[in-house]
Amino acid sequence: MAPHTPTHRCRTVRRLPAGPAAVAAGVLVTGLLAAPAHARPGPGADDGAPLGTVARTVGDARYEPGPCPKTADPVAELEGARCGALTVPENRTKPGSRKITLGVAVVAATAGKPTSDPVVWLAGGPGDDAVGEAKMAVGGGLNRDRDLILMSQRGTYSADPALTCRNVDEFNARATGLVYDASSTERLHVEATKACRDQLAATGADLSAYNDIESAADLADLRAALGLAQWNVFGISYGTQLALVYMRLHPEGIRSVGLDGILPPSTGGSAVTWNAAKQGFGGLFKACAEQPACNRRYPNLSATFERLVRDLEAKPVTTTVTLPDSRKQVKVVLDGGALVNWMTAATHVAPQVPRALDELAHGRPQRIAEQWASGKYSPQAVGRLSHGLVYGVFCSEWTPYETQAEALRGGQAAFPSFPRSVQAQAPLLTFLRPDCDVWKVPAAPRSIRDVTKSDIPTLALSGGFDAQTAAANGPYVARTLSRATVLTIPYEPHVVFATSKCAQEITVSFFDTPKAPKTGCLGGLEAPAFEIGP
Repeated sequence: MAPHTPTHRCRTVRRLPAGPAAVAAGVLVTGLLAAPAHARPGPGADDGAPLGTVARTVGDARYEPGPCPKTADPVAELEGARCGALTVPENRTKPGSRKITLGVAVVAATAGKPTSDPVVWLAGGPGDDAVGEAKMAVGGGLNRDRDLILMSQRGTYSADPALTCRNVDEFNARATGLVYDASSTERLHVEATKACRDQLAATGADLSAYNDIESAADLADLRAALGLAQWNVFGISYGTQLALVYMRLHPEGIRSVGLDGILPPSTGGSAVTWNAAKQGFGGLFKACAEQPACNRRYPNLSATFERLVRDLEAKPVTTTVTLPDSRKQVKVVLDGGALVNWMTAATHVAPQVPRALDELAHGRPQRIAEQWASGKYSPQAVGRLSHGLVYGVFCSEWTPYETQAEALRGGQAAFPSFPRSVQAQAPLLTFLRPDCDVWKVPAAPRSIRDVTKSDIPTLALSGGFDAQTAAANGPYVARTLSRATVLTIPYEPHVVFATSKCAQEITVSFFDTPKAPKTGCLGGLEAPAFEIGP
């Protein structure tokens, strides 16, 4: 969700996530409630050809079969996929707007006789690339009984144009050696953001057109251009925000919706991010307290963490670590803000957290410092995130509708013992407001913050350790979703589909029978065994 960190709320527990985006813009002012004509399936919907192999024009959009989209790394799951590109107007509110292309890959169902309603995958971020996440989607079994559709959201890595900025990613890595929330760091941070904006604007990109309203229309166009009467939607992390907007603006043709790591459009901002951190941290600390060995060795873990935040903010610790990938040595500064941001992602490696905090409390910062830096210096953290989409969403849909005072109150309410300097920078959203000041995109219509009211069957999944999008967001969105199933997978971090076999089984069964997903696996889940140091 962070503007300057690739979000992989969806990364696995094998590596500490590099941050969010990772949790999170001239807009369409009219037609927010009516379904546009171009969203309806066009001729050929029943032509019998394999999905993704027929060229079709619907309104201003056109789908053309072709080569598979580029990916940053080889993706074996895309071998044999039926691929192509969707061409759409960059800005639907401006007559004669230039066209952009979005990469599309259709991974065939493994079943001999698949159902006719595929699943379309919405990636997180904002700014992550859906096509590059085929391994996660296929690994979780989403294409067992139905085809899986992956489309690069506008501005992402496999789209054209791709609104990425290596300078921002490289600054994020260097910033691990700076005091996290110092005014000098803010100045450099905003300079990197402005340089990114200037670079993208110089290419002719209309930065005001990278937002949820346009992206929701892209999805409606894709369904129509593929000739589909209906499909299912599965969104992770920020993709849940887009899914909820899409459900509200273009509900036609949506059979069911899965949401994992839920980000309600009506609450997006710093305050809700602080609330998520409080819930996720609390879930992990509670699990340690309930495990006798962990509680004996690391009593009052919550108090230890909050004390460390205060102490480090007053007197940062500087150390040198060796990066595991490159063996390069880098300086790392740990202050209170850095520790909070490390902790937000560290719930993905929950068994290590109590021991890591204890080591830090006893003068051994290397484990936390290495994890904090290695995610930012990783090759996977450079040149892949669409900062154009990050700021297009945050700066048009979030910051215009949350004051600086409201953001600060969110931090004060969640962690009253933290220093004000820490409370002022929500986890993963550091310096968001000054960044948006230089990004200069207009506010989205206030209706972008409307709750989604729908009777489309919806699965709302959350993780008990999710510190990026709170588990409480599931019941919140379900208040206006009359056919919602709300489930929290205990002891799991952000995006449970990436880490939990149980969550995968529930999700696949939901798309089979949205009224009655199989949830029996929840009964056998146990807390992780926390590491106990000497």
